Amino acid sequence: MFFRVRALRARGALPVPGISSFLQLNARTYVRGPDGLPGVWFFSIDASSRLAALGVRRLYRVPAFHARMTLDRMGEWQDVECVRVGEPGRVFSARYRPTGEAFHADPDSLAWFLTERYRLFAEDAAAEMHHDRWLLSPAEAEIELASIAPFALGGTPVCHCAFRQDALIWPPEPIAS
Repeated sequence: MFFRVRALRARGALPVPGISSFLQLNARTYVRGPDGLPGVWFFSIDASSRLAALGVRRLYRVPAFHARMTLDRMGEWQDVECVRVGEPGRVFSARYRPTGEAFHADPDSLAWFLTERYRLFAEDAAAEMHHDRWLLSPAEAEIELASIAPFALGGTPVCHCAFRQDALIWPPEPIAS
């Protein structure tokens, strides 16, 4: 999932230059916690802000890395580039574009399963999240390079474009066994 983070900040605080706005690419999977509630497990998070990557790694204990990233409009396409700093060969290069009308996913759909997650899981903790339902658009993507994840990616990508999404995330808490 690739997106632009804007105005990231602690509750009641102003955005901090250097960590409040950045690009992010993540490789993730969808899991259930010991209590059966669904969430997200990150294999990797790449951020164009070194401070944001460090903060995510330390606070949420997920594999987060600093990367050189770009997101450029080329006609109706968005070109995405991500090169992990200090790890030669860890790159992602693709382009995508919306192909249909915006919609909210039906509760029994794959799009709902992939987007309506309200927990982040880490080694021995979970963080609650809140966001409104995603406003999505069907999309197509052409992936040129995809060696950023810690495993080989393959198959036909499932693609959606998302629109502005405000989100709240709480600090992680230990998971009760």
